[in-house]
Amino acid sequence: MKLSQKIAIGYIRARINIMALVSPSKAAAIAFRLFCTPHRSVRKKIPPIFEKGEKLTFEIEGLTVKGMRWNDPCQVKVLIIHGFESSSLNFDRYIVPLIRKGYEVVAFDAPAHGRSGGKSVNLPMYTKMLQQVVILFGPFQSFIAHSFGGLALSHLLEITEHTSETKAVLIAPATETTSAIDSFFHFLQLNSSIRSAFDELIIQLGGFPASYYSIRRAMKKIKAKVLWIHDEEDEVTSIKDALQVKEDLHKHIIFVITKGLGHRRIYKENKVVKTVMEFL
Repeated sequence: MKLSQKIAIGYIRARINIMALVSPSKAAAIAFRLFCTPHRSVRKKIPPIFEKGEKLTFEIEGLTVKGMRWNDPCQVKVLIIHGFESSSLNFDRYIVPLIRKGYEVVAFDAPAHGRSGGKSVNLPMYTKMLQQVVILFGPFQSFIAHSFGGLALSHLLEITEHTSETKAVLIAPATETTSAIDSFFHFLQLNSSIRSAFDELIIQLGGFPASYYSIRRAMKKIKAKVLWIHDEEDEVTSIKDALQVKEDLHKHIIFVITKGLGHRRIYKENKVVKTVMEFL
């Protein structure tokens, strides 16, 4: 970590913890805003395949959401869902193989990501955006999702009509929101009074506690065939949470555990791409 980053983090930590002495609820609001705000963007040259796609746009809650579509129209449609601080650009190596299989491919950037508008995103917002994508450009028979996108997909499937023939690929999904919050608070070293107010704020905003935003919980209502790929050394979305789902012995989930690929390299690995293509 660069010195400038350490200084910035130290400043944020101090600001929030000092605010908590006066008002834990205001400190929690600052922390929540920070938790939902991406602080880095994808910086890569636009892959050639993105020069060939059809540009798509729609509005939701005053925000412009942008995406791409390839190979329209086709009978089988695949929706690609990226993770936090990522974008659809990172999934370029999936698009060509999917097109070769004769699939229509759709990929959107979440609010506050890629070319879409906004400064922050939370799970209800991302799920609502995906619902709109399904309404406007679906129905979709298959899905590929990474990290936070996997959590959003599970909540989308929970409330969207689908069948046991639907296929969903979860790559290093953010299985439990409580785990993400735990990591966030540990990283910033925020005190317990802020956490209590933070948890209460989540209930106020969405009507549910943080534990509700869980793939393990949502999976009980999902019929789709699921390919779940997770790495033992994932430093962002703990494999411990994934293994708890594995222990539930869902017959419709195939687990593939890798080693040494971490959280971001995993979905770009050739063997993983091949496994996903074979599943779809």
